[in-house]
Amino acid sequence: MSKNIHELAHPWVRSLTVYEPGRPIEEVARELGFADAEEIIKLASNENAIGPAPKAVAAMRRAVRQMHLYPDGGAFYLRRALAKKLGVEMDQIMVGHGSNEILALLGQAFLGPDTEIVMAQGAFIVYRLVADAFRARTIAVPMQQFTHDLEAMLAAITPQTKLVFIANPNNPTGTVVDNAALERFMDQVPPHVAVVLDEAYIELLPPARQPDTLRYVREGRHVFVLRTFSKTYGLAGLRVGYAVGPRAGVELLNKVRQPFNVNAMALAAAEAALADEAHVARTRRMVAAGLRQLERGCARLGLAFVPSVVNFMLVKVGRGRQVCKALEREKVIVRPVDGYGLPEYIRVTVGTRAENTHFLKALEKVMKENG
Repeated sequence: MSKNIHELAHPWVRSLTVYEPGRPIEEVARELGFADAEEIIKLASNENAIGPAPKAVAAMRRAVRQMHLYPDGGAFYLRRALAKKLGVEMDQIMVGHGSNEILALLGQAFLGPDTEIVMAQGAFIVYRLVADAFRARTIAVPMQQFTHDLEAMLAAITPQTKLVFIANPNNPTGTVVDNAALERFMDQVPPHVAVVLDEAYIELLPPARQPDTLRYVREGRHVFVLRTFSKTYGLAGLRVGYAVGPRAGVELLNKVRQPFNVNAMALAAAEAALADEAHVARTRRMVAAGLRQLERGCARLGLAFVPSVVNFMLVKVGRGRQVCKALEREKVIVRPVDGYGLPEYIRVTVGTRAENTHFLKALEKVMKENG
């Protein structure tokens, strides 16, 4: 008898945990027997509630007739546009199939048995999943006030540490580290460590509040700054992100990157989105207004929440996963965060004013019914 296919795989692969994505609207509609999936509000995946950047949409329409051609394998035009906007060199940029691909490439380039990563205990769970995939040890440092404790993370570094991950702003807590604390950390981090600054949500902050992390790249530090077009620019469905880092570090990532890793439509849309400042400004206004609406609504319901600077918020509801299931019956999808060690909380994405109102009414009903 032939072996079970699982027995043919590496033992550590069989033990890996699978990432739990936000539930699709269609799946919830099918499960609960809703006739019209469009009535369901999805506030689970931190997507941009006002949609993709209009300039990106126009670029996609123009690009569609060229879909029989392979994409630019080196993302030349997007890297050129990014280099001009960010004030770095083109060879300091690598474009990936979302930031997640770049996280995996970092693991491939730097991690293996007898290596370690350092991360915050309540930070983006994919860091741990990448470490597990390459048999590296994860040192998870407890947060302070739902925020990275950079002093404790610095103290947790050992001679085996290869990568330190700092999500700033952080998912799922919505918090941002103090700029002075980040600078102290960067000044003290040992030279055998590469720091990964995951800034997926950074453009949602007003420019004055955005830390100048790219200067660490210009100074030649061992740092990779990761950003994405999924959030602020509303291109989550296209999966395009990028890393800015030292030339030698970017070269390493390109050595393990597969060819044609980003599709042509994504490249065209991302390049156009970079120039859509009106969309970015509108998104920031929507997020700021939505956060105020959610904060007022939660306060009225007597529910604690974690003050957020981005387009999602943690709300303390008691039994988080149970409340998520109950909200689905009210045609609202939010995210449980028990996988992050926060079983009493749910994470809700900032939506439009009407979507936020629907969520708060549904939440009030569910909390009353669940005592």
